[in-house]
Amino acid sequence: MSELLNHTSSPTPSSSTAPGTKSSLIGSKRRMNRVGILTSGGDCPGLNAVIRTIAKSAMRRYGIDVWGIEDGFIGLIQNRMQQLRDADVSNILTLGGTILGTNNKCDPRRYPTKNNGGAQFVDVTNRCLEHIELRQLDALIVIGGDGSMAVTAHLLAQGVPCIGVPKTIDNDLFGTDITFGFSTAVSIATDAIDRIHTTAASHHRAMVIEVMGRNAGWIALYAGIAGGADVILLPEIAFDLEKVCAAVVYRCNRGKRSSILCVAEGAAPKGGKQAVARIDPSSPEPVRLGGIGQFVATAIEKTTGIEARTTVLGHVQRGGEPIPADRVLAIQFGHAAVEILAQGRMGRLVVMRAGAISDIDLTEVVGQQRRVPMDSSLLLAARDVGTCFGD
Repeated sequence: MSELLNHTSSPTPSSSTAPGTKSSLIGSKRRMNRVGILTSGGDCPGLNAVIRTIAKSAMRRYGIDVWGIEDGFIGLIQNRMQQLRDADVSNILTLGGTILGTNNKCDPRRYPTKNNGGAQFVDVTNRCLEHIELRQLDALIVIGGDGSMAVTAHLLAQGVPCIGVPKTIDNDLFGTDITFGFSTAVSIATDAIDRIHTTAASHHRAMVIEVMGRNAGWIALYAGIAGGADVILLPEIAFDLEKVCAAVVYRCNRGKRSSILCVAEGAAPKGGKQAVARIDPSSPEPVRLGGIGQFVATAIEKTTGIEARTTVLGHVQRGGEPIPADRVLAIQFGHAAVEILAQGRMGRLVVMRAGAISDIDLTEVVGQQRRVPMDSSLLLAARDVGTCFGD
């Protein structure tokens, strides 16, 4: 972990608590004295802003001790955590990443262990319960996306008081209109598209920009529209390669000798499958998408004879300082989480709905994804100005 939380963990105590068995101490009706906080899943801009807000608000207003758990749920499994002080969370508002560290491969329900040289998965929920009791944590605040909330809901079912804070650049967490990290990712992708315009025009090429988003096309839609992309391909709309190529040729015939295509990593052709870069069996989400941009560029060049190039933005979309909009949203989410904590209302997920901060039942979001609806006003506006979606 970072230098901030350099420490020696206490040894893990023995316990007879079995997986799936509720602890006798967890969830008791005592005053909130200690809360654990962790960041789970992929990193994104704004995580430190949430950590800072939660820690300072809890300590200053309510006198609650805040314990930082290292590297997501693996820190809870391995009992790696330390109390955060005011100095630990000062001057981190604009800092990208997370001072606590994170992990997108660790699920206590399916924890990888080595067995005779191979991989075996075991349920280590009992270790999490042991360490929560050992550290005398009265509740957990989990900052993460849909996978992290599924784990949080599992801990909640074991009697652990939990509050969720939505985080993902993909903006695909069900129940909230927006997640922090998304706006910064869109800003980064839009800037890249803006820069690629000049190269496309200079070389008279079709330039394909592949962006993140998994099974949701929010980044591609927003960045594509903001960057003036001529073609936008989304996971929600299976595209016809012939129509994509026809759109590029049509522009060329009208004197537009370059085209910009913004492609979501989860987009797929009609009758085809998503492009898979690799499979990681050790991860709760083993499928790693990637390669659809090159697939589209190759098809354009082969079909039309127009030179095409691909740029994959990848993890650059998740790095760097959060833009002001994400900083503000992160602060709002963090403050709301502390207020819910102080009120003793557990099992809630902080959300933004219709421009207002609210909260919903955390279990409502498990197993669901927020995807671009076909009646989206932004989608319709893009169609009306001539943007091709390949359908």
